[in-house]
Amino acid sequence: MKHLIYLITFLSISVHSQEFIETSFIKDTKLEADRFVSVSSFEATFYIFDNVLFKKEKNSKGIDIGYNNFQLGDITSVNTFNPLKINLFYKDFNTVVILDNRMAEITKIDFNALEEQKYVTHVSTGYDNTIWVFNENNQQLELYDYKTKTTRAKSMPIQNNVLDIKSNYNTCWVLTEKYLYIYNYFGSLIKKIKNKGFTAFEQSNENIILKKENTLFFLKNESDKIIPIKLPNLLIDAFFVTKETLYIYDNETLHEYQIKTI
Repeated sequence: MKHLIYLITFLSISVHSQEFIETSFIKDTKLEADRFVSVSSFEATFYIFDNVLFKKEKNSKGIDIGYNNFQLGDITSVNTFNPLKINLFYKDFNTVVILDNRMAEITKIDFNALEEQKYVTHVSTGYDNTIWVFNENNQQLELYDYKTKTTRAKSMPIQNNVLDIKSNYNTCWVLTEKYLYIYNYFGSLIKKIKNKGFTAFEQSNENIILKKENTLFFLKNESDKIIPIKLPNLLIDAFFVTKETLYIYDNETLHEYQIKTI
């Protein structure tokens, strides 16, 4: 009987441990920004203020490095996965700008000027000299080589409304209103997971953090189980994850937590 009680207690603890992903507080940092973007592996913080992308180095006491291109309108998105080839997307002008780690412009991609014009709605980093783009003209995810001006790979048409895309050098994730699609670098669909109300996401080491309303959820690589992340009651205006560190911006403060994954 005693052994049975121990077994039931152990199983109840195991089940309970699966209900939430635990976090531990690291620190808070004041940040004046219109939009928080990301934090690099070297702890440089990227943010947008007055339509200028800024890079704030760790322990920097000087002026943050900035980049602006007001003639292209508002910055739609920024991807800093490759810190040597940061991409800025200006949707109103159908243009992407690639920056180096000093925030200097490397190249500008005007999709209106291509022989085969693309109407791009979402952009993310690819490997080598490529970027992932969602081309609304054909409803396809494309891996575009901006050096050779060619398309290296295409997915099959995606019929659902695309909310966001994220990528690393091997994989591209596309969040739509109905599914989260996962593609390899050939543009082939590996997997799809039903979207139950998620509106945004981030990835790190192929693990996914999803946002639904004001709650974050964890999806481990090669798993279909989506688990809520246990956090204090915070306004989640923007969030980012790198390795096992989760950053949450509430319009005034950048909160930093360690994610305790299983």
